[in-house]
Amino acid sequence: MDYKDTINLPNTNFPMKANLPGREPEMLKAWEDMRIYGRIMERRKSAGKKYILHDGPPYSNGDIHMGHALNKILKDIVVKFNTMAGCEVPFIPGWDCHGLPVEHQLMKNLKIEKTDMPQVEFREKARDFALKYVNIQKEEFKRLGIFGDWENPYLTLNPKYEAAIVRSFAKLVEKGYVYKALKPVNWCFKCETALAEAEVEYESHTSVSVFVKFKLKDVDKFKKMADKTPVNEIKKDIYVLIWTTTPWTLLANVAIALSSSMKYVLIQSGDSYLILAEELLDAVSKKAGLRDTKVLASFYGKEAEGLSCAHPFIDRDSKIVLADYVSHEEGSGCVHTAPGHGADDYATGKKYNLPTIMPVDSKGRFDDTAGEFAKMHVFSANEKIIDKLKKIGALLYTEPINHTYPHCWRCKNPIIFRATAQYFINVDHEGLREKSSADIENNVKWLPPAGKERISAMVKARPDWCLSRQRLWGVPITAFYCASCEELILNELLIRHAADIFEKEGSNAWFAKDVKDLLPEGVSCKKCGGTTFTKETDILDVWFESGVSHQAVLKPRNEFPCDLYLEGSDQHRGWFQSSLLSAIAIDGVPPYKMVLTHGFVVDGEGKKMSKSLGNVISPEEVMKKYGADILRIWVASCDYSDDVRLSGVILERLAEAYRKIRNTCRFILGNLSDFDPAKDVVSIEKWSENDKWALGRTLWLLESAEYNFRQFTFHKAFSAIYNFCVVDMSSIYLDVLKDTLYTAGKNSIRRRSAQSCLFEIINILTRVMAPILAYTSDEVWRCIPRHKGEESIHLEDWPDLLSLKTALSRQFSEKDMKLWNEKLLPLRGGVLKELEEARTKGLIGSSLEAKVILYSSEKDWQELLDAKKHILAPLFIVSSAEISKESPECGKAAEGIPVDISVKAADGEKCQRCWNYSATVGSSKEHLTLCAKCMEAVNSPLLNKKG
Repeated sequence: MDYKDTINLPNTNFPMKANLPGREPEMLKAWEDMRIYGRIMERRKSAGKKYILHDGPPYSNGDIHMGHALNKILKDIVVKFNTMAGCEVPFIPGWDCHGLPVEHQLMKNLKIEKTDMPQVEFREKARDFALKYVNIQKEEFKRLGIFGDWENPYLTLNPKYEAAIVRSFAKLVEKGYVYKALKPVNWCFKCETALAEAEVEYESHTSVSVFVKFKLKDVDKFKKMADKTPVNEIKKDIYVLIWTTTPWTLLANVAIALSSSMKYVLIQSGDSYLILAEELLDAVSKKAGLRDTKVLASFYGKEAEGLSCAHPFIDRDSKIVLADYVSHEEGSGCVHTAPGHGADDYATGKKYNLPTIMPVDSKGRFDDTAGEFAKMHVFSANEKIIDKLKKIGALLYTEPINHTYPHCWRCKNPIIFRATAQYFINVDHEGLREKSSADIENNVKWLPPAGKERISAMVKARPDWCLSRQRLWGVPITAFYCASCEELILNELLIRHAADIFEKEGSNAWFAKDVKDLLPEGVSCKKCGGTTFTKETDILDVWFESGVSHQAVLKPRNEFPCDLYLEGSDQHRGWFQSSLLSAIAIDGVPPYKMVLTHGFVVDGEGKKMSKSLGNVISPEEVMKKYGADILRIWVASCDYSDDVRLSGVILERLAEAYRKIRNTCRFILGNLSDFDPAKDVVSIEKWSENDKWALGRTLWLLESAEYNFRQFTFHKAFSAIYNFCVVDMSSIYLDVLKDTLYTAGKNSIRRRSAQSCLFEIINILTRVMAPILAYTSDEVWRCIPRHKGEESIHLEDWPDLLSLKTALSRQFSEKDMKLWNEKLLPLRGGVLKELEEARTKGLIGSSLEAKVILYSSEKDWQELLDAKKHILAPLFIVSSAEISKESPECGKAAEGIPVDISVKAADGEKCQRCWNYSATVGSSKEHLTLCAKCMEAVNSPLLNKKG
């Protein structure tokens, strides 16, 4: 007789197939056909609990990259867990469709410049371009298994959203936050626009630093101030030595800033007389080669305030002023000041009523007021300016300096600081800065906590918010100018009138309509009474557009403030800040209760991914090779609070981890192929101890995963899932269970109770995996035999941990679990180690060829071994386990366990059905090669009959 026919081998024909990249699109289509997101929302509407994660809008200007995948998968884990946990979690995806990112990419594709196409025509092409990539990215996000209201996303180019932007602007105007002024801003001469701080990247850059001599004009005042004989005897010119790394800005110099508390010296070096900071004298002397320097006088900076110097090559005075930002760490301690070229300089200029000179045009070229340097690009002019300084004897020393310098985030070119007339939000109006800082500290939770310090420092130090951009594609600043007197008309009623037009026709109306059609009847200039107007050509900052999404998206849905914003750490100076400032200015409260940030995606060596380095990995290529669930594992397994590494090696390692989890599920499903939960379930009180332990470990997994999902520590949740599958299940429980599953009677209590346990385990495990392994968990779910349940795991509830723990505790207490975890399983580890040594020595082959002899001199261990004697052999997967009254020959103590272990060859003959060795083999004339246990399984009609 071929007894293999009677062994219950796993069913390998159940429909959980391989080829994840091929299977996932099929499952995605099934989700779409069943309207899964809509059905999830319908199920949760009656829950009475809402959890709102507000999506930060990516730019619709290209395919998604790994940063997008990281961000959206993190959000999806939050959405899927909270949905299963009983909340209504509406997820409205959004896209940022305006501004420089879209405009730049479209111009690049069309190979045109800013002025090569009529604005309305360009805007129509930009709209089509943005919508094209909205649809492309939408499909790419859906492929990642992201659930959301994809048919009704929010788009910043939609007329209703545009109207909400303009109405938000009107509220800020009405409250007095908005003003227009000539101020220096970050200016990209390549893109010809002002940039927000969030649009600036700091990269390594080599500049030319110069030490330049400014002739002191008020010599008599200075000599009187110094009041020393050597000074009074000086007959030659005295120079104040300034230092700058931007020689081209010398054309706009109007002042020299000193520190009020810093000590300065007048020195003689040969025939030269120079004024500089005492602390920097040695460093400057060494660099410039000053010899035989002699200090003639010293004074504090505040004593020189108000003295005048002469510009080296322009007929203009340069006034000595005081500023607290003057450094004693580099330069000369005398800071060249041009109010048109820097925020600090501008503030000093305002304090001293200095002129703001701006000889640079929008392309970064000097205008006609720059004389011999006119038409030159500012960076190209540096060399010519230095030559000029040399010729007139005003240059003391020059050297290249490598430092971090601001660059445009879009075109990657270095930028300049340039004073232009721009619109600003006054961040100190009505205490906005202080209110924002207080809310950051007290009313918002930041994960990781370091985010609080980061954004707090940024808000405290930030300048006023520059709202205007000199671009073609965006929502216009709805302001007017009187054609007669050029008075700016910034009126909230006129702005709201424009918003009403935009809501019906879109913001293109501003550029397509005549100005009179954008104004209500009867408008006149309050200054001169004029009735003819022109309209503003600047557009609003895209960070303002996305920043007021709480007005355009959250408020209309009664979801303001929301529970969570979740974006990359760069958004501390971007979306988090623009949202916070606008919400507090408009409504007095933050738009979010919690902010979670993640790092950037880098390669396996921690380097930034870039096409030039050839280390870019796209989501598409990963999904084609491995499937989306591998990307989801990558996101879930990493500590996203830091930068996240990705490489081919990392992906292969994750794929291997995935295979182990999948194989665990396959094994369980294979052994449930003949299990009908409507008929075959065995109540828990009839389960074996190892079944109860396995359920206990499953509940530990459930508790751990639930805690970590709620704490947003997804890498710990994934680690718990992986270790449960690989260690608790594969290495212990399923390994021990094989004898029962394969050799016990098909319908025996022993086998059906094991299957009942497996059924509970796979039901819980699948739910725990669902937020991370979106596709695989649903595939597993559809393969679980069940007489009721939803058709997708994502429609199911999170398991009720408390009721499950209560049910188990009646049969298997925490004391029992502790005994298994702290004594029996460590003992098993020691036994397995001894078995391996015996195998190495050739004493045994399979572990079933062995018997194990155990001995302990400690009473509690003797009692434990006696009490658990019946489960030890199956637990160790040996043919028999004996408890000795004295230490066995050649026994070894298990590490950390007071038990001696000896491995011997098993007694009896090998059973051809279960492969255990037993003295009962051959005791039946009918089945000479079977042991008593297998004879019972083969012969008993009671144990093998159906039902």
